[in-house]
Amino acid sequence: MNIHGGYTQEVMIVAGEASGDLHGANLVRAMREQRPELRFCGMGGRELHAAGVELLCDAAKLAVVGAFEVLSHLGDILAARRALIERMRDRRPGLLILIDYPDFNLLLARSAKKLGIPVFYYISPQVWAWRKGRVRTIKRLTDRMAVILPFEQSFYARYGVRVDFVGHPLMDAVHPDLSPAQFRAAHRIEPTRKLVGLLPGSRRKEVAALLPDFLAAAELLARDHPQAYTFLIPLAPTIGRTLLDEHGLAAWLGRYDYRVISEGRYAMMAACDAVVAASGTVLLELALLGVPTVATYRVSPRTYFLGRLLIRNLRFFSLVNLIGEREIIPELLQDAVTPGRIASELRNMLDNDVARQSMLAGLREVRERLGGPGASRRAADIALQVLADRQRPSLMASDA
Repeated sequence: MNIHGGYTQEVMIVAGEASGDLHGANLVRAMREQRPELRFCGMGGRELHAAGVELLCDAAKLAVVGAFEVLSHLGDILAARRALIERMRDRRPGLLILIDYPDFNLLLARSAKKLGIPVFYYISPQVWAWRKGRVRTIKRLTDRMAVILPFEQSFYARYGVRVDFVGHPLMDAVHPDLSPAQFRAAHRIEPTRKLVGLLPGSRRKEVAALLPDFLAAAELLARDHPQAYTFLIPLAPTIGRTLLDEHGLAAWLGRYDYRVISEGRYAMMAACDAVVAASGTVLLELALLGVPTVATYRVSPRTYFLGRLLIRNLRFFSLVNLIGEREIIPELLQDAVTPGRIASELRNMLDNDVARQSMLAGLREVRERLGGPGASRRAADIALQVLADRQRPSLMASDA
């Protein structure tokens, strides 16, 4: 017990989204490898729970997007905040670890600071894209920050934030369990066929907005030689096969060779010769696998208009191009997401060897910039250092 009556062996960790839940769980395991006696509590989902974190709040109840949805879940959001602050007051954990999720987490950081609890922010909010004013809040409320994108370190350093680039945790996660040849054999796909991935996203709205155009583009691509292609469509856990059929896949039965893949996602992606995908983490995963990709992004006209007002200083929307600092993969935004444009870009990747090799070289460069494996371990080293700095005065007081 420390001089404030708190338990410095307890660490609170807060993640509000699925990717943060996964990266947070890996961080917890890396910290326990060095300090097995540590106890963890906080907010998250299945991954953090599986890592042995005592969940005070279920992040799934807070995973909402849009102003009206936030209002409808305001009760859950406020209850989660109260529960976490009460735990901080009662136990005074030795460290608060925040993962992305800035609107919620920065309020927690303010409470932690008032209680004298150090704050480690792991995985930056995208303040470099919009609401840059939050950088000063982050500097005031956090003791250390670890970022996973190379350009973020220089961005935060300009504002005087104590920041480290630890590499991207996907470097430890993106590993296919089958080679492309093994994947083809497992799914009985002839080696002469070109594999084209159609990845419309894992949310219902994304599938509704993009899949019809993806399928129409694939028809244009295969119209003259349907036997030359096999199309691969992943079935995310968050959507059902019925949704794919409702948005055009049912009409393909007996017309084209396609496979709906529900397992071995990375093996499926790595086997593709080219992919069209919704914008998101998947674009970075495809880059790490070295798969030529067309990036697409489409939202409602109102959301797009607001986004254009708020985000003014970015040349690209995909992390692949932002990291590469040039257009490595083609980006189709809003009205540019058409079957003709998608088919044209896919055809260029598949048939133009010069363009293909140039893109593959760019993807290798992105991979190199993301650092080597071990991001979770490097982040754990920093978190434990902050925790040790907090504990040192307590130990000195005990010795006295």
